[in-house]
Amino acid sequence: MKIIETLQHKFALSHEGAVDMVKACISVTVTNIALMMPAGILYVLIQDLLNHTLTAERIPFYVIGSVVILVLIVLTNFIQYNATFLSTYKESGVRRTALAERLRKLPLSFFERKNIADLTTTIMSDCAQIETASSHWVPELIGALISTAIVGISLFLFFDWRIALASFWVIPASFLIVWASAKIQKQAVQKNNNVKMELADGIQECLETMRDLRSNSAQDSYMKELDSKIQNVEKQAIFTELKLAVFVNAAAIILKLGIATTALVGGTLLASGEISLLTFFMFLMLVSRLYDPMQITLQNFAAIIATTVQCERLDEVLSHEIQTGSEKMTNQGYDITFSHVAFSYDEETAVLKDVSFTAKQGEVTALIGPSGGGKTTVSRLAARFWDVTGGNITLGGMDISQIDPETLFSAYSIVFQDVTLFNQSIMDNIRIGRKDASDEEILQAAKLANCDEFVSHLPDGYQTVIGENGSELSGGERQRISIARAFLKDAPIILLDEASASLDVENETAIQTALSRLIKNKTVIVIAHRMRTVAGADKIVVLSDGIVKESGKPSELLQKNGIFAQMMKTQNAGQNWSIT
Repeated sequence: MKIIETLQHKFALSHEGAVDMVKACISVTVTNIALMMPAGILYVLIQDLLNHTLTAERIPFYVIGSVVILVLIVLTNFIQYNATFLSTYKESGVRRTALAERLRKLPLSFFERKNIADLTTTIMSDCAQIETASSHWVPELIGALISTAIVGISLFLFFDWRIALASFWVIPASFLIVWASAKIQKQAVQKNNNVKMELADGIQECLETMRDLRSNSAQDSYMKELDSKIQNVEKQAIFTELKLAVFVNAAAIILKLGIATTALVGGTLLASGEISLLTFFMFLMLVSRLYDPMQITLQNFAAIIATTVQCERLDEVLSHEIQTGSEKMTNQGYDITFSHVAFSYDEETAVLKDVSFTAKQGEVTALIGPSGGGKTTVSRLAARFWDVTGGNITLGGMDISQIDPETLFSAYSIVFQDVTLFNQSIMDNIRIGRKDASDEEILQAAKLANCDEFVSHLPDGYQTVIGENGSELSGGERQRISIARAFLKDAPIILLDEASASLDVENETAIQTALSRLIKNKTVIVIAHRMRTVAGADKIVVLSDGIVKESGKPSELLQKNGIFAQMMKTQNAGQNWSIT
C-alpha cells in the first residue's frame, strides 16, 4: 500500500512498524471517540430531564449505557497502550537492529565520507527521538484529527451547521499556521544539529589532542574556542524554540477564538429561537473540552515537523545503496588485475583515470608515487571499499564487483599504518583476525609477528588490557599486534599500507622481519614512501596523476631513469643530510 511505503520512508520504519503505526492511529481514534461518549449520554439525559421524559423504564438504559461506555473506555485504552507504546518499543528494537545490519552491509567508503559524531548521533539520539514521535506524537495527532473530523461531520449533519462552523473553523486555521512553519522549523533544527556536531567534534578533538595542546601551551585558546561552541549550541537551541513558539502560540490564540465565535453565533441563534438552549450548552461544553487537547495536538504537529530532519538522517542510512554479490567465489587463483580502472569520489574530481596492472600471486607488487597520485585509492578498490566508476578489477578472473563484500574480505588481510585496537587484552585483540582461533593458534601468530619480545615485559602477558586504542603500547607494538591478526587470518591476499612508515629503525626492522614471513606465497600489494621498503619487490607500479606512469622490476625502472629512479636518488640524498 502507498500509505505504508510513505510511512516507512517518512519515519524510518520497517514494513511491520508502518502497519503498527496505522493500527496505533486507529486505536487512538477509537479511544478518543469512546471518551466522547459520556458527553453524548449526558446530552440525552439532560434532554430527558428538560422534557420530563425520564421514567423508571429509562434508568436501566443510562446505568447499562454508562457501564458499557466505561468498559469500552478501559478496553480501548488497553488496546491503545499496546498499539502505541509496546509496538513502538518493539519497532525501536527492530529499527536499531536494522540500522546495525545496514551499517554492516554499507560500503566502507560511506564511513569515510560520514562524520563519525554525526553517525553516532543518528544511531543514538535520532532513534530515541523517532521512538518518542512514534509512541506519542504521530498516533495522538492522527487519532485526534480523525476523531475530531468524525465529531465535526456529525455535528454538521445532525445539528445547526452555522454553530458547528463557528466551533470548528479555528482547527484547520490553527493547523495551517503550524504547517506554514515547516520550512523554517526544518532549517532551524538543521542548524541546531550542525552546531551540536561542531561541539561534539570539538570535544572529541580536545580529548584526543590534549597532549599536543599542553605541549604547545595552546589549551587556553582551544578551550575558549570550545566554550564559544558551547554557547553557540545554547543560543541556537533558544532560537529554535523561539521560532517554534511563535507559530504554536499564534495557532493556540486562533484556536481560542473558537470559544468567542461559538458563543457569538450560538447566542444569536438562541436569541432568534433557531437552536435550543441544550444545543447551545452542548456546543459550549464541546469547545471547552475540545480546544485544550487540540492545543496539545498542535504541539505534537510542530514536534513531528521538527523530527523530519532526524527521520531523513535515519532514512539516508536505511535507504543507502548497499554492495551485493555472490557469496560463492569461483576465482582461479589470486591474481588481482586492474583493467582501465577509473574512479572519482565525486562527479567533479577524477582520482584515477586509466589504471591497468596485474598483481600476481606469489609476488610483491609495490605502489609508489607522489602524494595524491592514487596509491591508497588503488589498494582500497582492490578490496572493494568502493566500486570503480570505470573499467573493472578481477580476482583470479572473477569481477570483484560481483562478489559479496564480506565474502571478498575473507580473502584479504589488511595491515594499515593506523592500527585500530580495542580496550581489551592483547589475546582478544589478536583474535579479531579469526574469531574461532584457539589460544595456541593466537600465540603462534603473535610469535611470528615478534610480539613475544614486548609482551613478556607486560604485567599480565597476553591477558594485559591495553587501554583505549592500545594507548598503553608504543606504535611499533601496536603495529605488531595488527600483523599478528594478519598471521592468524592467513588470507591469500595481503594489503600493506605504509605499515612501517612512522616507526624507528629498531621497530621497523622487527616489523619488516615479521612481514617477510607473512607475505610468503601470497598476493601482496604494498604502499610505501620509503624506497628501501620496496627495493626487494617483484614489481613496481608508479602512480601519478591517476594513471600508471611506470611499471616493471626495480632494476628495470632504475635503468629507465624515470620517476622511480628520481625518487631513489632523492631519498638517498636525504639520508646523507645532517645538522651542521
